[in-house]
Amino acid sequence: MLSIQEIFFILTQRLSLLKRILHIISLLLLANFASGQYYLRGEVRDEKSQPIQNAKIFLHSSRLQYFSGSSGGFGITTKALNDSITVSLDGYETKIIKVIADQWQNINLKISTSNANKNKPKLISVTKNLQQSSKVKWFVDEETYFQIIENEHVDASKYPNTGFSLNVNKASYSNVRRFINMQSTVPPDAIRTEEVINYFNLHYQEPPKGDVFKIESQLATSPWDEQEQLLFINVNAKKVDLEKAPSGNFVFLIDASGSMDMPNKLPLLKAAFQLFVKNLRTKDTVSIVVYGGTVAVWLPPTGGAEKEKIIKRIEELDALGDTPGEAAILTAYRLAEKTFIEGGNNRVILATDGDFNVGISSEKELDELITKERQKGVYLTCLGVGMGNFKDSKLETLAKRGDGNYAYLDDIAEAEKVLVKELTQTFYAVADDVYLNIQFNPNLIKEYRLIGFDNKRDAVSDSAIDLEGGEIGSGNSVMAVFEIKATNEKLLRPDAINKSEIAKISFTIQPL
Repeated sequence: MLSIQEIFFILTQRLSLLKRILHIISLLLLANFASGQYYLRGEVRDEKSQPIQNAKIFLHSSRLQYFSGSSGGFGITTKALNDSITVSLDGYETKIIKVIADQWQNINLKISTSNANKNKPKLISVTKNLQQSSKVKWFVDEETYFQIIENEHVDASKYPNTGFSLNVNKASYSNVRRFINMQSTVPPDAIRTEEVINYFNLHYQEPPKGDVFKIESQLATSPWDEQEQLLFINVNAKKVDLEKAPSGNFVFLIDASGSMDMPNKLPLLKAAFQLFVKNLRTKDTVSIVVYGGTVAVWLPPTGGAEKEKIIKRIEELDALGDTPGEAAILTAYRLAEKTFIEGGNNRVILATDGDFNVGISSEKELDELITKERQKGVYLTCLGVGMGNFKDSKLETLAKRGDGNYAYLDDIAEAEKVLVKELTQTFYAVADDVYLNIQFNPNLIKEYRLIGFDNKRDAVSDSAIDLEGGEIGSGNSVMAVFEIKATNEKLLRPDAINKSEIAKISFTIQPL
């Protein structure tokens, strides 16, 4: 049995050892604290000192990536006093910067000249190295349309590969119908064949569970040339259950300028938006920005349950003043960003005749503006109305650059179709940047021609080929038609089709 003196000695020794262990632990904790005490802060701006949101900031020491916030600011914890970062964003020059972590970083990004093509008109169909011819420009009062170049017959042995964007704009059909109903000559550039065909959402078939798309193809004899056949390719997008669809953050951007003071303009839009509001869910949010002389937030963010309040504010709109389109678009985007819903359907819905007369107004300037704004995760849908001064080219530019779609409302029935019956097709996308590639078998196919999906003259004249993908809405069916001529007409008989591969189809998508 140990004596009291021996027990005291052992306890003293153990206590001394415990003190040494605690001292070592405290030193380790202090070292760790010292190594992780730095907080790298700063902001990213453009050449005009405007904040840049969502710039990628790659910290070299940790090999982790961060993003700048809505005001361009960022804050990153780092263990190194001296570090380096790479700052990049689509459309801007990448910067590699040495930084001292306890100093504020002012980072300015310049617009990249090498990325200038991203702001140029893009192709919606392309056959590599093929030269195309142009046609005469057409004028209709003060209306503007992009001059398009119709796809021509292509030699499959020289150019077996062709691709096209799967966009689902349907504005051309209702706009052409407007001319026909008025018994007026339809301007050729107003006719976008693929939009006329796909207005009807032909032969829709639900994709298999878990798939975004279902592709069907069919071959038929051409009704206008017995020596040729038509290859139909039908792409069907999955349907979204509206009750389970993400919450909507909708900003109505309504043109209430003096040019909208006609029955088929602002009054039509007021009735159209009121129809849309009646289908809002309680989890949806609506804001209204109007522009006419000035730009104003007509209705602050309001829940979908307050339908009467929203409808009342829409009804109170009057047409007056000039058209500050640029300021209005920026205001709408800022409002959409403030009420941004992560994982939601964040969308500005622009309704106008497209006649901007204050601020930037050219297609190129609008293109650059929306290209910059779309990086913040907000879609842009355009609703066109009116006649005489209707700017189809501007609205088409805005919708494509805003990763959205474009519809023309010629009457209240069309408004109901777009905003009620085809609500999910119009406003709920299932995939972005979708384009299809077809590789024809030159042993079977002598020549082919894509019907529709014609390019703008400005895009074709650019030597840099850049194919632009399209946005596909829920439950949409996109039909593409090829006119094809066989190397031997017997090869495409019904009894030979299953034994021969006419073409290979592949497509690129960015699912949502």
